Amino acid sequence: MADSSATHWHPPAAYLYTVHLDGPSLAWEYLRRNPDYQLDWQRQRPEVASPQRWGLRLFEDPSCDARSIQPAWQADIDAAIPVRTDDDPPEDAPPFCLWDIPGHKILSDDGQHLRLTSFVGCQVARMAIAHNLEDGMPYTYAVRARLQSCARWRAIEAQLAVLDAPPVVSHPRPNRSSLAHMRTLQALDGILAGASHREVANAVFGSRSVAERWHADGDLRAQVRRLIRGGQALMTGGYRRLLQIDPSA
Repeated sequence: MADSSATHWHPPAAYLYTVHLDGPSLAWEYLRRNPDYQLDWQRQRPEVASPQRWGLRLFEDPSCDARSIQPAWQADIDAAIPVRTDDDPPEDAPPFCLWDIPGHKILSDDGQHLRLTSFVGCQVARMAIAHNLEDGMPYTYAVRARLQSCARWRAIEAQLAVLDAPPVVSHPRPNRSSLAHMRTLQALDGILAGASHREVANAVFGSRSVAERWHADGDLRAQVRRLIRGGQALMTGGYRRLLQIDPSA
């Protein structure tokens, strides 16, 4: 049963890390809050639960947020850079060195590739590294020809730019979409904890705003309802829309 006295979702500062997450990371933040996914995670028996139902290759622990877990989504829809051994390298080809890749790294193995997510400042780069590629070997980036090749290459090119010229670590002002996701996740946690709409508004917008603007047909109540509806929709399947390979989308 939901516990309306739980306060883990009250401090907005607890959600600040979400404003710099990319689409796949945000998708995980919504999915891991889904009670049905949490139940499937607990079962983890093929005859009862399948990660493919959720668009995943493998189950991941829903108690871990996107700062420590980067799930392997199906069909490479996360636009990871494919890294392979180079069988015909040029003479000046640099050798592969995993730890020379800049940024804070999260590593996982999906059974097909070594998955690397690197957070460089406020940007993210993802790699799918072949198992037979070792440090010191020549390597190449491989992109299969397919209908969405141009969109996929744009996504990979943007990530390579992050790795080739790491920006100075900074914390730029989050955009409107990022702030909306931060508030949506906080509102969703409040509802999942059994809080009322007014309690959610107090946590997200502050008690002063609620005292001044909480009216039967007021804009603040409508805004809270939109946040809650949006969070529930993203949690129950809408998170898949965040898994786009086109960075301009």
